[in-house]
Amino acid sequence: MDAASGAAVLALNVLSGDHVLDLCAAPGGANSEHSADRLLEWTSKRTWKDRRRASKARNGTDLVTSDPELIFYGRHSGVVGLCRNQLFRRVDDNEPSTSGYDKVLVDAECTHDGSIKHIQKYEFWGWKTLQRRVLDAERTDNLLNLQLQLLTNGFRLLRVGGSLVYSTCSLTVAQNEGVVEQFLSRNPSAELQQIDIADGWPCRSGRIPKTLRFDPTTSQTSGLFIAKIFKLAT
Repeated sequence: MDAASGAAVLALNVLSGDHVLDLCAAPGGANSEHSADRLLEWTSKRTWKDRRRASKARNGTDLVTSDPELIFYGRHSGVVGLCRNQLFRRVDDNEPSTSGYDKVLVDAECTHDGSIKHIQKYEFWGWKTLQRRVLDAERTDNLLNLQLQLLTNGFRLLRVGGSLVYSTCSLTVAQNEGVVEQFLSRNPSAELQQIDIADGWPCRSGRIPKTLRFDPTTSQTSGLFIAKIFKLAT
């Protein structure tokens, strides 16, 4: 992990007893393990990581797996406070709910153009790979749609009064402020939250107030964008 990467988890402010969802935990999972390390009370770490790895073939827009026990476990099963039939019930996106997770991390898939380690790899991967993964307009459009879906789905699984952190390692406005602005315009129960823990961090404000940006010039780290969103009762 880059030094800036852990900032997204710190911004989430995970507390003992919190039910936490890392929506984009795979592949990798370093942020999930960082979140787990910040909890004093957590289900068996090994069991939890085994479940995450077994379900890594799916992304956060589809939580269904071939083995229901990978996702549905615990006394009531399903998402915290929800049963299986409630989880897949069609609801209004703005319908308030006290059920769900206390904290949600959406460290979304992106072009990784702000990640120094990723950019260095293109020296070996070549120009065609860079063009396909970073510069291709169609792929970028698909990513923007995916990022908005991930953010929307993560917010749906968040309880009223809970907090969500959206982050990417892209430096572009479209994948960061653009996605957040589009999401906020569609979700009146969503409100940007000040990241108080960031006081003193070597970062700057994003284009939207209360959002943060790390970059090589300001932070001497890879790029990272962070937005913290609070769920209001509407």
